[in-house]
Amino acid sequence: MASDFRLKEQLPELTDRIVATYTADDKINHLGHCPLPSYEAVVSIVEDLKEIIYPGYRRRTGLHRGNVGYHVGCLVDRLHDTLTTQIGRALQHEDRVKHNHGDCESQVDYEAKGQAMAVELLKRIPDLRRILATDAQAAFDGDPACQTTDEIIFCYPGLEAITVFRIANQLLQLGVPFIPRMMTEKAHMNTGIDIHPGATVGDHFFIDHGTGVVIGETCNIGSHVKLYQGVTLGALSFPTDSDGQLIRGQKRHPTIEDRVVVYANATILGGKTVIGHDTVIGSSVWVTSSVAPRSTVVLEKPKLRVRAEMPDDMAPELNYQI
Repeated sequence: MASDFRLKEQLPELTDRIVATYTADDKINHLGHCPLPSYEAVVSIVEDLKEIIYPGYRRRTGLHRGNVGYHVGCLVDRLHDTLTTQIGRALQHEDRVKHNHGDCESQVDYEAKGQAMAVELLKRIPDLRRILATDAQAAFDGDPACQTTDEIIFCYPGLEAITVFRIANQLLQLGVPFIPRMMTEKAHMNTGIDIHPGATVGDHFFIDHGTGVVIGETCNIGSHVKLYQGVTLGALSFPTDSDGQLIRGQKRHPTIEDRVVVYANATILGGKTVIGHDTVIGSSVWVTSSVAPRSTVVLEKPKLRVRAEMPDDMAPELNYQI
């Protein structure tokens, strides 16, 4: 059946109606000559950094002592240029938003600032590799189903999310806006694990299975901490000022001390909540106050009701559908 070309004649009018919504006070358009950070470029940056952090496991195979220096050198050179451009754009956009001025009015050399931050991030890669090696080891030590650390690096969404988080966290510490959150939300989409780049996380961190884990911006997590799927480390409430606006910059999320294990679907809330070291938080609990060190927190054991054999006339009642 052929399309009706008379309907296509409406398209110019429809276009005009759409464009008319792009007003100056519209909060969901960015029209101007100064570009925002590129989503595709930020994703590429993360992939290049992972290639350096885990050489031989990602895109390039056949690496050895004779060629790895050349390979990493090419990546570092490309990262320098891409990071400089993208960080400069992010800084410029943040300046425009904060000071509410038009496009490109500031005389600040954003590219120079971006270059300094880019070089500083590259300097931190050896330290990133050291702490991520502890995360991979923690996953291996904590999961009897895993045979080698290679399996962790290739397959585990927890390490993937933690890797991107640690990169984004370093950028946030350097004062880079927008880009850290772009990175972690991409990892969130890929893994189902949502770690805000502002969280503080110690070494030997392991997220097992991972789907549905949420870690808030002001969380403090110690060393040798293990989380299972569905764990939420969230805010208990959002304080507001006299005008009803959210008060930002306060600690809203819990502190998890060293060697804590939090089992599946547990929810721990509040900036004043501290889970003491060497504590075990059981599955599906709801915690909104501090827990002393070396504690075990579990729900009371529920009672199960088991049906015995039923007569035939009761069979329809057992035909449950979900």
